[in-house]
Amino acid sequence: MTTDTLERLQRLDYLIRTKSTGTPSRLAERLGISERCIYKYLNLMKDFGAPIKFSNARQSYYYDEDGSFIVNFSFRKAASSVVAFFFIFNA
Repeated sequence: MTTDTLERLQRLDYLIRTKSTGTPSRLAERLGISERCIYKYLNLMKDFGAPIKFSNARQSYYYDEDGSFIVNFSFRKAASSVVAFFFIFNA
């Protein structure tokens, strides 16, 4: 997972929390990725418990519960290097 991916997930979380994503195609434009990638990110977030819905009236994604998607990175140097990514929906 690259730094770009983590930054996109954080930006996507912000846009969802503020209910300002726009349509999937507009969101893809804003993040500089394909619409297909948008769906992959949304599905990843949903797999980790983010209650994401789409409002036709608002034309935006939103969280069905109050909270945010937390992306955390941990690196520990020991006998062997361990890298861990944590994805949590904090309600």
